[in-house]
Amino acid sequence: MTTDDEPRSGRHDDPGLSAVMGERRHLMNLAYRLLGSLAEAEDAVQETYARWYAMSDRQRDAVRSPAAWLTTVAGRICLDLLGSARVRRERHVGAWIPEPLPDGTEWVAGADGTRGDPADRIALDESVTMAFLVTLESMSPAERVALILHDVFGYAFPEVARIVGRTPAACRQLASAARRRVRTFEPSRASTTRPARTVRAFKQAWEAKDIDALVGLLDPDATAIADSGGLSLAAPGPIEGADRVARHYAAIADNMPGNVTVLECVVNGQPGLAVRQEGVTVTVLAFDIAGDRVKHIWTVLNPDKLRRWTDRNPLPRRPPSTGRTTPCTHPE
Repeated sequence: MTTDDEPRSGRHDDPGLSAVMGERRHLMNLAYRLLGSLAEAEDAVQETYARWYAMSDRQRDAVRSPAAWLTTVAGRICLDLLGSARVRRERHVGAWIPEPLPDGTEWVAGADGTRGDPADRIALDESVTMAFLVTLESMSPAERVALILHDVFGYAFPEVARIVGRTPAACRQLASAARRRVRTFEPSRASTTRPARTVRAFKQAWEAKDIDALVGLLDPDATAIADSGGLSLAAPGPIEGADRVARHYAAIADNMPGNVTVLECVVNGQPGLAVRQEGVTVTVLAFDIAGDRVKHIWTVLNPDKLRRWTDRNPLPRRPPSTGRTTPCTHPE
């Protein structure tokens, strides 16, 4: 499981500006996977560069591999952020879900709507699917960093050890423990056509308020979790079981306003749904699908995590649906 970024081991880049700034995309890809938040990833990368330019010219010239230095610093910053994030997320109102990546973004847009640098583009692969990112949340910060650096980005354990601050043997054990946590995670390398059909069928059944059809699309043990950050109305905890999940979404459709539209899109590289109200994306649904059944639904209603969806206008390439449903009321 690797990204488009090649491992940095052995590189001896020119320490000039272009070479240093050329690492930005790699750092963004690393930080997003480690933190599950574009906003936090951008902050971590910004802090990494701030530390680089805080050094004197002599100190920078003494760095044999700026790429390795930047990755080491970024990794340590993310490790520290993960430790503090665990405390913040325990205080988070309701469930915490990673920030969803918009479909078709050529680069990450700023929260103020301005377009970012093309070097900030996040590579889409199985290591950014919502299912994988949610699984990462169950790991300790050190396990998460060791797994991402070694298994996703291909760093050798001695390199991982310098970032995590442990021995190579300890990092190997951390990655092994992390793999056990994701053992049931089987990323699909096949076409997304089949999951897309399931998501489309779910959308149609949801809009029709067809409980039986929804139950037929859901795994018997399906779960639905919503992240509102306390800023939108949402179910306070997970909803479990196909019948309860189906009735939950049918109840949402019952309360639909007339100016809301549901659109098929891609969320973190997988088929999903975006709900728009008067041109603003107010809800994003990510799905975990096995065969033709939906196992998990992660619904993000937190407006702080959806700013880029409106700023970049990430509509699907196919013609949007004309169906309507409600975006942000999640009654139990």
